Amino acid sequence: MSEVLTAPLVVEFPFTRSLGPVQSAFLTGLRERTVLGVRARDGRVVVPPVEYDPVTADELHELVEVAPTGTVTTWAWTPSARRGQPLDTPFAWVLVRLDGADTALLHALDAPGPEAVHSGMRVRIRWAAERTGAITDIACFEPADDAAEQPHGRPHDGEFADPVTGITAPARLDYTYAPGRTQSRYIQGLAEHKTVGERCPACRKVYVPPRGACPTCGVATGEQVEVGPRGTVTTFCIVNIKARNLDIDVPYVYAHIALDGADLALHARIGGIPYDQVRMGLRVEPVWTEGARHPDHYRPTGEPDADYDSYKELI
Repeated sequence: MSEVLTAPLVVEFPFTRSLGPVQSAFLTGLRERTVLGVRARDGRVVVPPVEYDPVTADELHELVEVAPTGTVTTWAWTPSARRGQPLDTPFAWVLVRLDGADTALLHALDAPGPEAVHSGMRVRIRWAAERTGAITDIACFEPADDAAEQPHGRPHDGEFADPVTGITAPARLDYTYAPGRTQSRYIQGLAEHKTVGERCPACRKVYVPPRGACPTCGVATGEQVEVGPRGTVTTFCIVNIKARNLDIDVPYVYAHIALDGADLALHARIGGIPYDQVRMGLRVEPVWTEGARHPDHYRPTGEPDADYDSYKELI
């Protein structure tokens, strides 16, 4: 039985958005140690504020200032903090209904242990020492058993000096990817400069990369078939935006390539030819770099272009 591979994988990108008047006022308010909600059509004060009524979908504008103190409605204990979380010690995730609000805000509560946390406990905001106009301007909540409920809900015009008009939030997912036995065999074949697919016993199509089952017939595929190494460009796109940590100059071409003997096109970068000369039907072959487990890119073979009818079913 071949080795099943695993590898750490990170999916990461910065999410950038502009802010409308409601979200701009909310985040700028946090920078100024002011918490704002918005009044919905039914009179409820929603915190964090939303731009559209959750019931009627009407656009909302009426901002309301609420208190920095509130009541825990529900909670969950986190025994060990993870990267990027608000605190680096054990803490509780809490939903807090701030005084003057009718909905709850999710954030961290700094508490000595789970026995110190309960629904109904009074808490207050601990502000970050440096504030930039982000939800992290609330460093966390902290217990405030001595804090009486404050009558809040004053109208606010949302006007601040130097308002925050946009945010960039990093999105990141860390996980361990296990491709399974079928794709492990495929990856191990690539390390030997071979491209191996699997044939469906029913429709006889060869799938590359193999999936362990035929996507059309739904039956298991076990017969291994070596394909390529040459193939035909079926479709392609020109990439004009440089990706982080990818040392490739733009523009470059990414293409679907139908390897000879395969019934499913795989995707790969095209090199060795100006980007504006890549075309459907172009015949290509893999280029391997020393020590790599997969081809670095595909380049033209110099053969005549493939006839459209030979690959039209793979577009």
